[in-house]
Amino acid sequence: MLSATARILIAGQAPGLRVHESGLPFNDASGDRLRQWLSVDRAAFYDPRNFAIVPMGFCFPGYDRDGSDLPPRSECAPLWRQRVMEAMPQIELVLAVGHYAQRWHLGQDCPKSMTETVRNWHRYVKRNQDPAVLPIPHPSWRNTGWLRRNPWFEAELLPFLRERIRVLTR
Repeated sequence: MLSATARILIAGQAPGLRVHESGLPFNDASGDRLRQWLSVDRAAFYDPRNFAIVPMGFCFPGYDRDGSDLPPRSECAPLWRQRVMEAMPQIELVLAVGHYAQRWHLGQDCPKSMTETVRNWHRYVKRNQDPAVLPIPHPSWRNTGWLRRNPWFEAELLPFLRERIRVLTR
């Protein structure tokens, strides 16, 4: 969902099968958790005046042999991501959801570990980059253990995130 007015871009990975079939990004339990993190309701979340929601891959990439979603297809982002960003020059904050989005939006600055990337979130939002990039883990249930092991995410990053969302969605 490109937007000519949103100041926040949610850069996800690729749609899961349920989301792919519905055509509505984050239309699942992950979206419920993400909206909770952002402290917004469904109406505000899907309002293109508030958020642009553009994944790194537009199609469901399939499952691996363990039944987990495959990563976004490697050819997608290099083909069109820069054009997407150029089409939305008003974006002030990119929420890089998951390591694939973080690697693209942070480039050489992105550590190999998603935990290290998210733990260093201060570094990315304070550097002179336009737009600012805030790395967050994917809100999937699969990351529930990660959230328990990293309580600083909820204690430190989420209050900052919610305040930025409040300011940028006025």
